[in-house]
Amino acid sequence: MGTAIQKVAISTALVMGFSISSLAQAQTLNKCGDGPLMVGQKQVGVASYFAQNCTQPWQEQNIQMDFSYTHNIPEWAFKRAATHLLKRNVKDPKILAIFNPITDLYRPVRSGDLYCLKYTHTAQTLSLSLNRQVLGQLQHPLAQQYFNIWLGPQPFSAKLKQQLLN
Repeated sequence: MGTAIQKVAISTALVMGFSISSLAQAQTLNKCGDGPLMVGQKQVGVASYFAQNCTQPWQEQNIQMDFSYTHNIPEWAFKRAATHLLKRNVKDPKILAIFNPITDLYRPVRSGDLYCLKYTHTAQTLSLSLNRQVLGQLQHPLAQQYFNIWLGPQPFSAKLKQQLLN
Protein backbone atom coordinates (compact mmCIF):
# COMPACT_ATOMS: atom_id res chain seq x y z
CA MET A 1 0.00 0.00 0.00
CA GLY A 2 2.91 2.34 0.83
CA THR A 3 4.34 1.72 -2.64
CA ALA A 4 1.02 2.66 -4.27
CA ILE A 5 0.92 5.96 -2.36
CA GLN A 6 4.52 6.69 -3.37
CA LYS A 7 3.69 6.02 -7.04
CA VAL A 8 0.69 8.37 -6.86
CA ALA A 9 2.82 11.03 -5.15
CA ILE A 10 5.57 10.69 -7.75
CA SER A 11 3.06 10.79 -10.63
CA THR A 12 1.38 13.87 -9.16
CA ALA A 13 4.75 15.60 -8.68
CA LEU A 14 5.74 14.84 -12.29
CA VAL A 15 2.44 16.15 -13.68
CA MET A 16 2.75 19.32 -11.58
CA GLY A 17 6.36 19.74 -12.70
CA PHE A 18 5.40 19.48 -16.37
CA SER A 19 2.51 21.90 -15.85
CA ILE A 20 4.77 24.47 -14.19
CA SER A 21 7.44 24.11 -16.86
CA SER A 22 4.79 24.47 -19.61
CA LEU A 23 3.46 27.61 -17.94
CA ALA A 24 6.96 29.04 -17.60
CA GLN A 25 7.68 28.18 -21.23
CA ALA A 26 4.46 29.90 -22.34
CA GLN A 27 5.62 33.09 -20.61
CA THR A 28 9.09 33.02 -22.19
CA LEU A 29 9.88 36.01 -24.35
CA ASN A 30 11.99 35.69 -27.47
CA LYS A 31 14.37 38.35 -28.69
CA CYS A 32 12.89 39.69 -31.90
CA GLY A 33 15.28 42.48 -32.78
CA ASP A 34 17.50 45.28 -31.62
CA GLY A 35 18.92 48.50 -32.93
CA PRO A 36 20.90 51.57 -31.98
CA LEU A 37 19.26 54.39 -30.02
CA MET A 38 20.23 57.46 -31.98
CA VAL A 39 19.82 61.05 -30.84
CA GLY A 40 20.70 63.10 -33.88
CA GLN A 41 23.93 61.55 -35.22
CA LYS A 42 24.99 60.22 -31.81
CA GLN A 43 24.34 56.66 -30.62
CA VAL A 44 23.38 56.77 -26.93
CA GLY A 45 22.52 53.10 -26.48
CA VAL A 46 20.80 50.01 -27.84
CA ALA A 47 17.12 49.03 -27.74
CA SER A 48 15.98 45.39 -27.79
CA TYR A 49 12.47 44.07 -28.36
CA PHE A 50 11.18 40.78 -26.93
CA ALA A 51 7.84 39.04 -27.51
CA GLN A 52 6.19 35.68 -26.99
CA ASN A 53 5.88 35.36 -30.76
CA CYS A 54 7.89 37.73 -32.96
CA THR A 55 5.51 37.26 -35.91
CA GLN A 56 2.37 38.30 -33.99
CA PRO A 57 1.26 41.91 -33.48
CA TRP A 58 2.87 43.43 -30.39
CA GLN A 59 -0.51 44.65 -29.08
CA GLU A 60 -1.80 41.09 -28.57
CA GLN A 61 0.87 39.49 -26.35
CA ASN A 62 3.41 39.85 -23.58
CA ILE A 63 6.26 42.08 -24.73
CA GLN A 64 9.33 43.76 -23.32
CA MET A 65 11.79 46.39 -24.43
CA ASP A 66 15.24 46.81 -22.95
CA PHE A 67 17.24 50.00 -23.33
CA SER A 68 20.95 49.75 -22.60
CA TYR A 69 22.65 53.15 -22.40
CA THR A 70 26.22 54.12 -23.29
CA HIS A 71 25.82 57.81 -22.38
CA ASN A 72 24.43 59.81 -19.49
CA ILE A 73 20.91 61.11 -20.12
CA PRO A 74 18.96 63.43 -17.78
CA GLU A 75 15.49 62.40 -16.60
CA TRP A 76 13.83 65.46 -18.17
CA ALA A 77 14.93 64.20 -21.61
CA PHE A 78 13.09 60.90 -21.10
CA LYS A 79 9.97 62.61 -19.80
CA ARG A 80 9.88 65.21 -22.58
CA ALA A 81 10.48 62.64 -25.34
CA ALA A 82 7.89 60.20 -23.95
CA THR A 83 5.26 62.92 -23.66
CA HIS A 84 5.96 64.25 -27.16
CA LEU A 85 5.96 60.81 -28.83
CA LEU A 86 2.83 59.67 -27.03
CA LYS A 87 1.01 62.82 -28.21
CA ARG A 88 2.15 62.06 -31.76
CA ASN A 89 0.76 58.50 -31.62
CA VAL A 90 -2.21 58.67 -29.24
CA LYS A 91 -4.66 61.46 -30.08
CA ASP A 92 -7.12 61.18 -27.15
CA PRO A 93 -5.99 63.43 -24.22
CA LYS A 94 -7.80 61.17 -21.73
CA ILE A 95 -5.75 58.18 -22.87
CA LEU A 96 -2.55 60.25 -22.75
CA ALA A 97 -3.22 61.12 -19.10
CA ILE A 98 -3.26 57.40 -18.25
CA PHE A 99 0.47 57.23 -19.00
CA ASN A 100 1.60 60.09 -16.75
CA PRO A 101 2.36 57.80 -13.77
CA ILE A 102 4.79 55.71 -15.86
CA THR A 103 6.41 58.73 -17.54
CA ASP A 104 6.89 60.36 -14.13
CA LEU A 105 8.99 57.36 -13.01
CA TYR A 106 11.90 58.05 -15.37
CA ARG A 107 15.22 58.76 -13.67
CA PRO A 108 18.53 59.96 -15.12
CA VAL A 109 20.78 57.25 -16.53
CA ARG A 110 24.52 56.83 -16.67
CA SER A 111 26.55 54.82 -19.12
CA GLY A 112 25.90 51.13 -18.41
CA ASP A 113 22.36 51.60 -17.05
CA LEU A 114 19.48 49.46 -18.32
CA TYR A 115 15.82 50.46 -18.53
CA CYS A 116 13.29 47.66 -18.99
CA LEU A 117 9.68 48.25 -20.01
CA LYS A 118 7.55 45.11 -19.74
CA TYR A 119 3.90 44.52 -20.59
CA THR A 120 1.92 41.52 -19.35
CA HIS A 121 -1.07 41.05 -21.65
CA THR A 122 -3.34 38.95 -19.40
CA ALA A 123 -2.88 41.27 -16.41
CA GLN A 124 -2.89 44.41 -18.61
CA THR A 125 0.12 45.61 -16.62
CA LEU A 126 3.02 47.77 -17.73
CA SER A 127 6.10 47.90 -15.52
CA LEU A 128 9.21 50.06 -15.69
CA SER A 129 12.53 48.94 -14.20
CA LEU A 130 15.92 50.59 -13.97
CA ASN A 131 18.87 48.24 -13.49
CA ARG A 132 16.47 45.40 -12.58
CA GLN A 133 14.79 47.45 -9.82
CA VAL A 134 11.06 47.95 -10.48
CA LEU A 135 10.26 51.66 -10.34
CA GLY A 136 6.51 51.18 -10.74
CA GLN A 137 3.62 49.66 -12.62
CA LEU A 138 0.50 50.72 -14.45
CA GLN A 139 -2.47 48.40 -14.73
CA HIS A 140 -4.95 49.53 -17.37
CA PRO A 141 -6.65 48.01 -20.45
CA LEU A 142 -4.73 50.46 -22.68
CA ALA A 143 -1.35 50.14 -20.94
CA GLN A 144 0.31 48.46 -23.95
CA GLN A 145 -0.24 51.64 -25.98
CA TYR A 146 2.76 53.10 -24.19
CA PHE A 147 4.86 51.09 -26.66
CA ASN A 148 3.55 53.38 -29.42
CA ILE A 149 6.56 55.53 -28.52
CA TRP A 150 8.78 53.01 -30.37
CA LEU A 151 6.35 50.77 -32.27
CA GLY A 152 3.48 53.11 -33.19
CA PRO A 153 2.61 54.76 -36.50
CA GLN A 154 4.91 57.75 -35.78
CA PRO A 155 7.64 56.21 -33.61
CA PHE A 156 10.81 57.61 -32.07
CA SER A 157 12.62 56.27 -35.15
CA ALA A 158 11.11 54.47 -38.14
CA LYS A 159 14.42 52.71 -38.76
CA LEU A 160 14.62 51.52 -35.15
CA LYS A 161 11.02 50.29 -35.29
CA GLN A 162 11.86 48.24 -38.39
CA GLN A 163 14.96 46.78 -36.73
CA LEU A 164 13.00 45.83 -33.61
CA LEU A 165 10.08 44.21 -35.40
CA ASN A 166 12.04 42.30 -38.09
